Amino acid sequence: MININLLEFSYSDDGFHLSIPQLTINEAEKIAIIGPSGSGKTSLLKLISGILLPQKGKVSIDDVVINQFSDSDRRDYRIANIGFIFQDFELLDYLNTEDNIFHPYRITRALKLDAEVRSRANSLAQEMGIQGKMSRFTHTLSQGEKQRVAICRAMLPKPKLILADEATGNLDPTNKTKILDALFRSVDKSKATLIAVTHDHELLNRFDRVIDFKDYCLQDVA
Repeated sequence: MININLLEFSYSDDGFHLSIPQLTINEAEKIAIIGPSGSGKTSLLKLISGILLPQKGKVSIDDVVINQFSDSDRRDYRIANIGFIFQDFELLDYLNTEDNIFHPYRITRALKLDAEVRSRANSLAQEMGIQGKMSRFTHTLSQGEKQRVAICRAMLPKPKLILADEATGNLDPTNKTKILDALFRSVDKSKATLIAVTHDHELLNRFDRVIDFKDYCLQDVA
């Protein structure tokens, strides 16, 4: 599914350097990524999705080398094939909940918004407990509700890869279990691969494999 080879990435202004000689993630595998803050966990998700580009090496998804695409091709591939649940949600304040969920379908021809998609959106919203919030604008929602909108948006196109950056970080314990159950059901139903960054070690036993990211990050300390 995902192969990372000889990857090198750095932010030139802060001494951060990420080095991954080789990393393979199998189809339909559920991976948890842990590690200290600043170790590059979020950067890895953005490198896999093509939001960031490595200085060296390559990132392949099903033998498609993401970092060799043009900007527009990476964007279209990401929207159609990758569901990204951002830590800061990346919701648009000028859109209501429903339109935020449908937003990927508005910005690419690779996805078609039809009756089946609308029905699936309603089912996802109900499962996530936000079916009564669809007409509300995001600035009126709680952090936990915004989190659930972001999950619905990511899951709606039935992507083959889900990248989740602290997807349950803004949820109380009861909703955390409920939403994680819904996310895992959706992933299993579509046989998707899940890569989740988390600081919540209580969740780790639910994943197939845990990757500790401290071994991949080199930080200048001079």
